[in-house]
Order: sequence, then structure tokens, then C-alpha cells
Amino acid sequence: MKFKNLIIRTLSGAGYVAVMLAGLLLNKYLFAIVMLFAMVVMMHEFFKMTMGNEYRFSRALAIFAGITLFALTFMYRGHVFNFPGRLVVLSIIPIFIVMINSLYVKDKTDFGKFANLYTAILYIAVPMTLANFAVFSPSGNFSGHLLLCFFIIIWASDVGAYLFGMTLGQRFGKKLFPEISPKKSWIGFWGGFLMSVLVAIALYYTGLFPQSYHILNCIVMAVLMNISGVYGDLVESQWKRHYALKDSGNIIPGHGGMLDRFDSALFAIPVGVIYLMVHNILW
Repeated sequence: MKFKNLIIRTLSGAGYVAVMLAGLLLNKYLFAIVMLFAMVVMMHEFFKMTMGNEYRFSRALAIFAGITLFALTFMYRGHVFNFPGRLVVLSIIPIFIVMINSLYVKDKTDFGKFANLYTAILYIAVPMTLANFAVFSPSGNFSGHLLLCFFIIIWASDVGAYLFGMTLGQRFGKKLFPEISPKKSWIGFWGGFLMSVLVAIALYYTGLFPQSYHILNCIVMAVLMNISGVYGDLVESQWKRHYALKDSGNIIPGHGGMLDRFDSALFAIPVGVIYLMVHNILW
């Protein structure tokens, strides 16, 4: 049974990576499809976890608001139909509609759950939308190499944390956040930290990072993304622990839900984009 589970986990993991690579390396429209699909699934998983089966119409409106935000930003950054950047502000309208809709909900017994609608937009839709800034140049040219570097750093951090945590952390390491994620240790954190930095250096020397980047930029960005990714993982763990769930879903056999796979990226990608934009070296 364990061998069978390992096979399923390996195949589904390989399929996930293959889909991500296709979305990042083939063309901008496939990128949009992959990112939108992941975003919609994550928002659905988040609502299922926090709201159960309640307020389905309101949840659909919130997902539509997230899609609108991503789509308008994608059209602006990708120069689709020469879409002007000023019209991206139209994405605020569906969010207002979500708020107005709450006035017409008759059963307000659990009205506090409506806060989760706005949380999902900020927590999931906004970070996924920011990925557009990593794949499009100011002239609208598409290249997923930088975002691929982001994901490789995130994946390397996860692998390093797992290997160091499993081999040393469970026996000798002090726990990182035992009340939220009992298995995570400081040794695992430093293992992920080291792996992410080493991988960033390797990506620099293999030329996958843009040539205009200095190696110090790549290292600092990897450090920041590693730390923010760990927090992203812990934030999702806190949500799942509060609702007594092991996984956010089961769309990826052996790996859980889409939110389980993107938890670190939801924090790390915005941090990477912000770091590069602040230093004016994004493109």
C-alpha cells in the first residue's frame, strides 16, 4: 500500500510540475489558463474550508472578482488588444458587488463568514495577479523564466526543509511553530534556507535569471522568498488547524489541494516581485 501511494504521489507530482512548466514556458495564454485555474481552485478550497456549503452565490461573486482582477491585469501587462492600464481599476467593481450582495442575504446568522470572501481575494487573487508582473516586460513580451526561477527557489526551499527536517529536525531540532505545525523544526528551516540560496546561485550561473541581475540580487531575493514562503506555509497550516483539516483539498492525489501546493508561493511571489520593483530591476 505504501509503495502504491508513493507511485500515485510521484505521478501526480510529476503531472503538476509538467502543467506548471507548460504554463510558464509555452505562451502567455496558456500561462493565463493555468494561473486562473489554480486561483479558482484555491479560492474554492478556501471557501469550502471556511464557509462549508453556505453562501454559494456570494462565493461565486468573489471568485468572479478574483478572475476579473487577474484578467484585466493580464490584458494590460500582456498588451492584449492594447488594453490600457487605467482600466485595471474596473476590477474593483466586482468587489463592490460582493459587498452589496451581502445586504440581500436573508439569513445573516453566520454573517461573520462573509469576511472570508474578502480574505480570499487578498490572500489568493492578489498574489496570483502579481505573477503577471514577473512574466511580462513593459513592452508586453512574455517570458516565464523569471517566474520559473521563483517557483524553483520555492520548491528547493520545501525540499531542503523536508530533507533536513526529516533526517535531523525530528531528533535534534527545536520546533519552529509547534502549536501550528508540530513537524516543522528550525533545522528544517535552515535546510530550506540553505537550499534556496544555493539554487538561486545555480540559476544565476546557468543564465536562467535575466543577465541584468547581479548575483547579490538573486541571493537576497532567494532569502526573502524563503522566509516569506515559510510564513505562507504556516499561515495556511493555521487555517487548516483551526478547521481541523489535514489538506485543503484532494485535487492532486497524494499531495492534497491546490492551496497546499501554492501556500508558500502566495507569499513568496509577491515578495519577489516587490523586491525587484523596488530596486527597479524587474525587467
